[in-house]
Amino acid sequence: MDTNERLAWLQLALTPYIGAERFLVLLKHFGSASAALNAPADTIAKLAAHNQAATAWRDGEKRALAQKAAEAALQWETQAGCRLMLLDDDDFPTMLTEGITPPPLLFLRGDVALLHKPAVAIVGSRHATPQAMRIAKDFGKALSEKGIPVVSGMAAGIDTAAHQGALQASGGTVTVWGTGIDRIYPPSNRQLAYEIAERGLIVSEFPLDTRPLAGNFPRRNRLIAALSCATLVVEAAVESGSLITAKLAAEMGREVMAVPGSIDNPHSKGCHKLIKEGAKLTECLDDIVQECPQLLQNTANPSYSINKRREKVQNETPPRPETPAPVAMPSENVAHPLLDAMGYDPVHPDTLAQQTGQPAADVYAVLMELELDGIVASLPGGRYQRIS
Repeated sequence: MDTNERLAWLQLALTPYIGAERFLVLLKHFGSASAALNAPADTIAKLAAHNQAATAWRDGEKRALAQKAAEAALQWETQAGCRLMLLDDDDFPTMLTEGITPPPLLFLRGDVALLHKPAVAIVGSRHATPQAMRIAKDFGKALSEKGIPVVSGMAAGIDTAAHQGALQASGGTVTVWGTGIDRIYPPSNRQLAYEIAERGLIVSEFPLDTRPLAGNFPRRNRLIAALSCATLVVEAAVESGSLITAKLAAEMGREVMAVPGSIDNPHSKGCHKLIKEGAKLTECLDDIVQECPQLLQNTANPSYSINKRREKVQNETPPRPETPAPVAMPSENVAHPLLDAMGYDPVHPDTLAQQTGQPAADVYAVLMELELDGIVASLPGGRYQRIS
């Protein structure tokens, strides 16, 4: 792919509301990203089957912003250890094409070879017990000692412990982010992010400077599941986002495993639910290897060749219309009503959800943004406190 076509690919992929499925539909119809970029807006509207995508196409300012984002991505790639991986690249991992619509673009920083090794995802509660943190760390280390990469999302709690354990050995670890690859979240894991960039791999499908919006994290979870032969849930409540990762893994035909816990611990009920539904009860490394013997074969996963990509594009059908539901983030208006509700005393997000009548997921998303902006701080026990 020449430089101009690569820039066109990036611009098309970074145009608002296009997304992976519409990208493939447009590529199939026009044959190249550059041809799609030059297409009339009415044609795009018909093919995309999405009013907001068509509006973005007609909006010269948004088109210009997409071009600037593409140019910024190319500039970012000039840094040491950074890479833009396109779906058209010879070494695009097959794991990301099985069971999901593959992202047209990945931002990578670190050891790209880890994408081609059989891996295990470890996920769980952000507010994990000390025992669960130890278990996640031990599993991460045990897998890494066998040369098996550990995949997770670098969230507080279980994710962090799993990455830390993996870094204690040589197997490597992959973290998938729900933000732009230039935005470390949570900020408290800044040092961990640096270590993973040096000895593992950071992955994001989101444009540079993307903030931690609530709708991004299910997409992140989808990539975590897709990159892994198996997903291990160490500790999770019934409403935990890690159960979304487990569900996605099951839908992709991957193994789902769970560590049992105390019946008195509400953060174990999600794991118990998974086990009741057929997830493998997991107590040690052998339990994982028995279900996934390919983990010890130390053979690289095949790459997704250009010919396979073209074949998939030819078989794509137009996507169903999507209606994104972005959360109103506090950076747009610092006087966010959530700040009035929380005051200056430590408070749990569930309490704020009850007080404000907002969905808990929206409250968590706003708190993430407030923390990133330095307005609130996270405290032990899952609580938050206003600091400015």
